[in-house]
Amino acid sequence: MDTRRKMRYLRQNAAPPASMVPMAQRFSVSVQAPISASGTVAEHPACSTLPQRSCRHPLTNLVENDRLARCEESIKGRFDAIVPLLQELAARGLGRGYVEDAQRLSTERLGFTLPEKLLGNAWVRGLDTRGLFASATFAALELGVERFSQRMRDEMQAGENVDAMLVECGFHTLNVSACADGRLKGLFPYVLRLPAGRLLRRSAFAGTLFDVEKDVDDWQATELQRFREGFPTTADVPTRYLKVAVYHGSSLDPTHQGCAAHGSNESKALEAALQRLQDFRGAIENEFCCGASTDILLIGLDTDTDAIRIHVPDAKGNLSAYRYVDNAQVYQQTLGMDADRARLAVYEAIRVAAESSGWGQGDGMPHDGMRRLIATLLINNLSQIEYVGEQVGGWYPDQGHGERFISVGDGFQELQVRNLAYYARLDTVEEGAADLDVGIKIFKHLNIERQLPIPMTIHYRYDSRVPGSRERVVAKLQRVAAAIRQRYAQLDGDGWLYLHGSVQDMPLGSVLEEVVLA
Repeated sequence: MDTRRKMRYLRQNAAPPASMVPMAQRFSVSVQAPISASGTVAEHPACSTLPQRSCRHPLTNLVENDRLARCEESIKGRFDAIVPLLQELAARGLGRGYVEDAQRLSTERLGFTLPEKLLGNAWVRGLDTRGLFASATFAALELGVERFSQRMRDEMQAGENVDAMLVECGFHTLNVSACADGRLKGLFPYVLRLPAGRLLRRSAFAGTLFDVEKDVDDWQATELQRFREGFPTTADVPTRYLKVAVYHGSSLDPTHQGCAAHGSNESKALEAALQRLQDFRGAIENEFCCGASTDILLIGLDTDTDAIRIHVPDAKGNLSAYRYVDNAQVYQQTLGMDADRARLAVYEAIRVAAESSGWGQGDGMPHDGMRRLIATLLINNLSQIEYVGEQVGGWYPDQGHGERFISVGDGFQELQVRNLAYYARLDTVEEGAADLDVGIKIFKHLNIERQLPIPMTIHYRYDSRVPGSRERVVAKLQRVAAAIRQRYAQLDGDGWLYLHGSVQDMPLGSVLEEVVLA
């Protein structure tokens, strides 16, 4: 069924037929509402009719939802086909023609061939399923990056509109730090619906505990560029550097499936993210005086539904844990409205939050640009709430961790999909030890308990405009790989840890270059 007919069907019917649902999802959509941690049937916070039928919100971008669904299926489907293929190969006899048959099946189902050496030696030592699993995971990653590099370049062109919107809202940089949890991996393209742009920065740290000093350095570099190049605004234009932190929790099982770095305590996750934001702004004001204008913004994410909560700053830019807009409530309250009334209701929700009394009371309304940006993010997220309703019945079936590999270093911005990778942003193992340890702990449960190894990619970007940059980055990658092997020597020695190295030029969508690790 083509996209136009599909969209028309979705508007007219309660649920799509099985032929319209991706094969990987037909068996994951729950026909009953999930059971909450209290043991009762959960009611969806945004749409009370889920999962029996989907709600239809007037501000949902149905075409974009359909595109993102196809994108997610194409990326995750390749990774999820690895284990079934290896199970089939393990069950086959290692007779004549085994290697040829294995390569044919791999090409058909995964889109690439498996290492010839591992298959050719199977008749002597048995099938090396660990090595094949890791190799296939890395090959799926490389193919995904290759195929979506063009999409990223297209997004960069579309991102010019996002950059223009940010400047119109009074911001010359949007720097977002989220938790390294893989459930936040689709934060930009899915949850917030923000394409790649020149003014966007993104990073991930366990517990959203971002590096304040590095972000202060980024602020200085940004202000210097404004002063020397006038990009994106000249130094005399009163735009601001906006730092955003994203924490997360679980509405279905808040005490077990929340942020692992904070013991699944959402209050601690919120407070830690807020403290980092305040430290960042305070560091700049203390060093460069109060004229060094920065804004901060705090966003919470329910990883079960992808509904966000935005904490609304007051007129002085201060945040409160108790002053926010819950987008699940906005979705529910605006369902029966037309598009224009729904947009006005979003702005009204921001106004009501800004005028909170009691513990959430602030000092006036945020500036117009901040209100416009918050409204944009809330409206974008309404489409994502409906996306989760359409694809998986309102709640993700993988309430906890379900990452496919650990990503160390700069990460792969071409592949931004929920629960695809656990991301540890680090320059040295010593500095990033806490993030790495959380990732290893997660994968001991996800993979080793199923007798599967831990695939870990080490990836850094270099700047081809700088002489010797690539060589220095490759040397750094080799040092990090050696330090990782030393830190997890037992796992490495027992064959449970597989490393893969790669580098990439700075421009998004650049070719992925594999680095053979020493």
